[in-house]
Amino acid sequence: MPQLSVIVYGPNTQGHLTELLDSLDAHPLADAEVIVAAVGDWARETAGSHSPETIVVPLPDGTGDAAARAAGAARASGRWLHFVHAKDGLPAGAPRLIVERTAELDAMDTPGALAGPGAPDAPGAPVDVLLFDHVSTTWQTTAAPSGDGRLLAAVGRAGLPLDRSASLLRTAPLLGNRALRAAFWRAHEEEFTTDDEPYAACAALLRAGRVACLNQVAHEKRVLRPESLPPLAPEDRLALIDRYESLLALTEDRRAARTVLYDLMVRDLVRTFARENLPDPVAREFFHRASLAAVRWRPEGHQRPAGLEGVRHSLLEEGAYTRYRAFQAANRTRRAARKALRSRKRQVSVKVRDHQYRRALSRPVDPHLAVFTAYWDRGVACNPAAIAAKLAELAPHIRRVWVVSKENAALLPPGTDHVIPGTRRYWETLAGAKYLTNNVNFPGAVVKRPDTIHLQTHHGTPLKRMGLDQMDHPAAAQGLDFAALLARIDRWDYSVSANSHSTRMWERAYPARYTSLDHGYPRNDVFYTATAADVRAARARLGIAPGRTAVLYAPTHRDYEAGFTPRLDLAALADRLGENTVLLVRAHYFYGGAASPLTGLRRSGRIIDVSSYDPVEELCLAADALVTDYSSIMFDYANLDRPIVVYADDWETYRTTRGVYFDLMAEHPGKVAHSQEELTEIFLTGAWRDESAAKARAAFRRRFCEYDDGRAAERVVRRVFLGEPEEALPPVLPPEERTPAPTPEEATA
Repeated sequence: MPQLSVIVYGPNTQGHLTELLDSLDAHPLADAEVIVAAVGDWARETAGSHSPETIVVPLPDGTGDAAARAAGAARASGRWLHFVHAKDGLPAGAPRLIVERTAELDAMDTPGALAGPGAPDAPGAPVDVLLFDHVSTTWQTTAAPSGDGRLLAAVGRAGLPLDRSASLLRTAPLLGNRALRAAFWRAHEEEFTTDDEPYAACAALLRAGRVACLNQVAHEKRVLRPESLPPLAPEDRLALIDRYESLLALTEDRRAARTVLYDLMVRDLVRTFARENLPDPVAREFFHRASLAAVRWRPEGHQRPAGLEGVRHSLLEEGAYTRYRAFQAANRTRRAARKALRSRKRQVSVKVRDHQYRRALSRPVDPHLAVFTAYWDRGVACNPAAIAAKLAELAPHIRRVWVVSKENAALLPPGTDHVIPGTRRYWETLAGAKYLTNNVNFPGAVVKRPDTIHLQTHHGTPLKRMGLDQMDHPAAAQGLDFAALLARIDRWDYSVSANSHSTRMWERAYPARYTSLDHGYPRNDVFYTATAADVRAARARLGIAPGRTAVLYAPTHRDYEAGFTPRLDLAALADRLGENTVLLVRAHYFYGGAASPLTGLRRSGRIIDVSSYDPVEELCLAADALVTDYSSIMFDYANLDRPIVVYADDWETYRTTRGVYFDLMAEHPGKVAHSQEELTEIFLTGAWRDESAAKARAAFRRRFCEYDDGRAAERVVRRVFLGEPEEALPPVLPPEERTPAPTPEEATA
């Protein structure tokens, strides 16, 4: 008996079934079976062309989702069932996460415990439902976080009766974000077999003996464009009232669950009434029936929310349709007035700012003032940070001021002089500074004064197409204003480069009259100046036990994805690589505000989420090897002359959508893996550090670490801030004469 049956059901809607089955084929599990309840010939043919182990249950066109789920479940032999619609997706490793968590739950449960309506209060009631997190994909965005993670995390890992974890009713009502114990499903199959999926999802929680959580993403909900689906009739909105009334009927003598469900019902009924443009007769019937439901099911002693929401609830319970419509109209008028007032305030604020900025621009430039910023005002980081540090050493008379966002100001090193974007001091500082240094671009409103110097440091070596070269790649160019970009690059006086490849690409992607500084990337100086003690200290701060091999996994951003979902089954990779290996996992900074799917994935210290760890150079010093896809971190890490493995599972997609400057598959820095199995084998066989990998890395270093030798920051400071001629600068050492920082193994010898 397998631990898990993944039941894929439904028609091959908009062709998404192929992608779903491909992901399952790529990560097969001995303890899981895949059953496809294929609706229609297209779905049947698609399922039949995949893994021969896949069980295909052919169903006629027009079979509803509920009947398809039931047909799939009838063929299932797993202890647990995971229903996944054919339009949805599964992140890499999702079945493994579910298998491991349900096996853990089975081991803890009391043998022979029965599920049933009275089970929530029964001693030894089994865990019948496992809830996990999910991401949502639309026709415009990919992998947006759900918001359920905080609810799952708050409940924790213990299996609890719903009355002790009623907040779980607030999670998205999907069958795809929960696994059901097979015996529990069969005990309630008749009730759960309904085309109203939200009802079935909530009813499963209400009927469960206990509910357990997994605060990790194991499902991808795909929201189809409404215009591509059959339209709903206005009367269909009335089914929402029936759903909630049926669910509330299951909450007798369960106060906590009833309270949460009641609040959800009133919220959803009010929103539907307000936002759906229902014909007046339907709207009146909806409001009348919603009013009756709100009164009928209101828990004893229930308190309405305060403010406008409370007024809405009160009018709904009173059935005051006409007054509610008048209340809506008044609110719209009030919101429009507030919006107009905010707009006028913004216009006044902009005028005041412009006046203050113009006045500041009329004052002389301060020759001893330098402004630094990095990564859209995130803080002290990257090339600007290395330059500022060297400037303090070589030219302490030049005052250094950082631009940092309000939310990141608290993270600055103590004593850092800084300004907050948009403030009066910000504009006055920018207007008066002699030197402006950035690794991206200053806002378009910043004026380039004739006697100021703009230093563009960049923040990586370009593999992907940049600047004007993105024009032919819509996924990369989305939202870019190329005319504004050209205006910003026209302000540059200097552009820092780490190698001649970058110099050529910058001059092509950013055509302007700036001077290229072939001095190396200042942030990479540390790879030649760090000592054995620095390497040991970096590993100690990360909690890497002595003797362990640390592998840094740092993938890049994809323009066709909205959130970070690991492309590797990290838990499986850690298992295969063994106890002696720890994975340092770093999501791209574009996803800094997203809920991390890595939360809770630490296992005996072998997986560490370092997405928020700064500086990244310290992570590189601590790592024995790097695994990346197309991130520019590979060019920096190559300075250390340590093994690099490229994980290129979607190279063709990336190359097509983003565009690249060279073929990484032919000019890679060590080894290349196209699947997780290949990646695992590279490490298990030792190929990651064999002679051929070293040879490829040496060629890569010669080409892309051309100017990095540990003195880049000094050359930049002397050339830009001290005005020394090019011929007076420290010459770049040839690669064969450089000595990188010690490896972790050397540092502990």
